[in-house]
Amino acid sequence: MKQSGPLLEVRDLSVVFDTRRGPLTAVDRISFDLSPGEILGVVGESGAGKSLTGTAITGLLERPGRIGGGEIRFEGNRIDNLPPEQMRRLRGRRIGAIFQDPLTSLNPLFTVGRQLVETIQTHLDLGREQARQRALELLAEVGIPAPEKRIDHYPHQFSGGMRQRVVIALALCANPKLVIADEPTTALDVSIQAQILAVLKKLCREHGAAVILVTHDMGVIAETADRVAVMYSGRIAEIGPAAQVVKAPRHPYTEGLMGSIPVIGTGADRLTQIEGSMPRLTDIPAGCAFHPRCPCARADCAAVRPEPRPVGDGKVACVLYDGGGI
Repeated sequence: MKQSGPLLEVRDLSVVFDTRRGPLTAVDRISFDLSPGEILGVVGESGAGKSLTGTAITGLLERPGRIGGGEIRFEGNRIDNLPPEQMRRLRGRRIGAIFQDPLTSLNPLFTVGRQLVETIQTHLDLGREQARQRALELLAEVGIPAPEKRIDHYPHQFSGGMRQRVVIALALCANPKLVIADEPTTALDVSIQAQILAVLKKLCREHGAAVILVTHDMGVIAETADRVAVMYSGRIAEIGPAAQVVKAPRHPYTEGLMGSIPVIGTGADRLTQIEGSMPRLTDIPAGCAFHPRCPCARADCAAVRPEPRPVGDGKVACVLYDGGGI
């Protein structure tokens, strides 16, 4: 049956850390939807809340972190309040996860085949031989050469790029409808990055799965994502189609990110630089959190905390825009 409506709905999601000084808000009332087969890129500087958003969706937040408000709905059903065991079954069966460092996702004491087979049998009603055949098919699908031989190798016998492919295979074991990919290409060289991104796009194209791609690399976003959510200090500054956000950014922060990317043939002597740094959770300024660094800041930016407003095909959280115009 074809999915009607969004696969994933995030509404006013907040992630809070309880500290001796009181609760600190790391993700502040963000909202977005994700459709089947869509790749949503989530981008921003370190500390923007990108990874925490993915962690909250997968139910992997650890204390003192917790969901402080809002709702997460997957296939129409609310999942942010599920009991841990029920969430664990959902996470393996319907929601997959790919992490930045494949060594943290693979047990060095077991062959990759054993780990794949056990994961498959946990979530699918298959015998051991059927599960092994499924594991071989997955290894081949993600581009592992000679899977019949490599299936009995240990993680240390694979290169970084090959280990990441194995992690992707693990995430695909139960044919999930949603995959959270948290910086899956950061530790890889450029040629291997391209191969991993091709695997993710193939996943969407052939399996109809949706992907949330968390990254700080706008080049990766431009190459892979259908839509982009730009985060700053726990909030979404801008969200919209990738082509629009990359080529015609609306939010001053997004403009700064785009200007920091070198472009061959422009003859520019210097790249755009965003002065200052991301504020700490204990020192987030009033109003728009970006205003101390913003070249377009006005007097009201220090007092008004803008909500995302429709602009073109996307939304922008900036006082420069009011109902779609400057």
